[in-house]
Amino acid sequence: MGPRWRLVVAALVGLLVPPPRLEAAASESDGKTIVNVSKATLCWRTEDFVVTHPCSPCSSFEAKRTPECQVTGFIEHITCGRKQEIKSCRSVEMEAHTFWKFEGAMIGLAAFFALLVVYRQRMLDRKALEKVRKQIESI
Repeated sequence: MGPRWRLVVAALVGLLVPPPRLEAAASESDGKTIVNVSKATLCWRTEDFVVTHPCSPCSSFEAKRTPECQVTGFIEHITCGRKQEIKSCRSVEMEAHTFWKFEGAMIGLAAFFALLVVYRQRMLDRKALEKVRKQIESI
């Protein structure tokens, strides 16, 4: 499982799950005041940018203080022109872990229902054999 496979999984998950909206209201540090993240500060949407620190999990301090951390729990530091900003990002490892948890749950459900079908089929076969046996005995 090389990096290409991870990119394919990340692309598929990205197609199925829309990215979160960063313009939505985010709470300040006191948790009472609501602040809108202005579109002017999102330079990475309109300009070229350079990633200075790759996508990493937020610390507990950052999770409380940074609105970008509340979206996905991961952030990356970027530079747009001369401005340094923080951008919410999606971790490939987290997405892969979530994908395999989902796959495991689906395989478990499929196995459960397959066993349920086998049990029901055997029960119906027994009823049919019992009915045939009774018909033969009555002759």
